[in-house]
Amino acid sequence: MARQLRFTGTDSKLDGCPALHTDEATGEIIVQGTPVTDPADLAQLQHLGPDEAAVVVPRELLVNWGPKEGKHVPELVDRGTFRRLFDTFEHTAWRLETRRGYASDRQDPDFQAFLATGSSPYDHDEPWFVTIRAQVAAGKTVGRVRIADRPPTTEQLFLLDYARHNAASGENIRYLWREDAAGLPAEDFWIFDSRIVALLHFDDEDTMLGVELITEPAKVVRYCVARDAAMHHAVPYDRFASQVAAPE
Repeated sequence: MARQLRFTGTDSKLDGCPALHTDEATGEIIVQGTPVTDPADLAQLQHLGPDEAAVVVPRELLVNWGPKEGKHVPELVDRGTFRRLFDTFEHTAWRLETRRGYASDRQDPDFQAFLATGSSPYDHDEPWFVTIRAQVAAGKTVGRVRIADRPPTTEQLFLLDYARHNAASGENIRYLWREDAAGLPAEDFWIFDSRIVALLHFDDEDTMLGVELITEPAKVVRYCVARDAAMHHAVPYDRFASQVAAPE
């Protein structure tokens, strides 16, 4: 079925090209311009699929005629798409954890073992650890900063104990007291390659409801700024554990 395209605009004064059109049904933008065909140019493009084409348009065309809707429409993805990001990222994956607990942890048998013994078991073949070891072995970096309350909640103590398993798989796990985290967003999110943010949405019972992907550069930069600030002030998990064990 043919698309129903609406002409959006052009900066051309002569032949009407390049130009933008809008798909009335989906809201997608059709970019009309000079195709890029030089193999040397195409070889420099990242993430260009075999069935995709590249075109050249002036920056002014996007500035003047690109969509400027004031209402934000979140891009929600399913769990499978979210998990694939951990297989496809190219150099860095980083998370900020801000909640006082997670429903998924409370449902984990390892959490029950921690409550009973004070120590969490370690499964070397757990899929998460297998993935992280493979990515780190490939030269990639995986890390996170966890914000903890003073005193830490039971769930936070569980994750602090579990951090040694994450570290053994190659993750850089760091911690920050909540009172030292002023200025950081009260959100949980992953950043992949400093270009994709996966914002995690939770309900009041700490259950993850969904994952929103953010790729708009200005918004991604905001999360990258938060990452840099968190990493600057946070301390390694083992040093933090010593602070918890010997409070002032």
